[in-house]
Amino acid sequence: MRCRGLSLAQFDVLAHVGAREGVTQQELADALLVTKGNVCQLLDRMERSGLIERQQDGRSNRLFPTEEGRRVFHAIVPNHEDRIVEKFDALTPEEQTQLLDLLRKLDRALA
Repeated sequence: MRCRGLSLAQFDVLAHVGAREGVTQQELADALLVTKGNVCQLLDRMERSGLIERQQDGRSNRLFPTEEGRRVFHAIVPNHEDRIVEKFDALTPEEQTQLLDLLRKLDRALA
């Protein structure tokens, strides 16, 4: 991320938008657990940097990576995902299942 000049927040946005092109700003804000206003400021910066673009769809803005955004996405996201897999390999398959179950339980309690 750092070698591409991305903050952690920008990486999160690019990872979400690159994986789900056409996501709305509201859906992105919900996924990132931030307000629509916070994500708007972040998107403004990323749009100026040429990484994402907004397309009006009725009353919503849909988000898409630009060609540069796709290039950066493909250059960094798979490597990041591989590193996460490496970290989770410290847990046995049974422990990974248990962790997933516990996180789902916590997620339902927070909703």
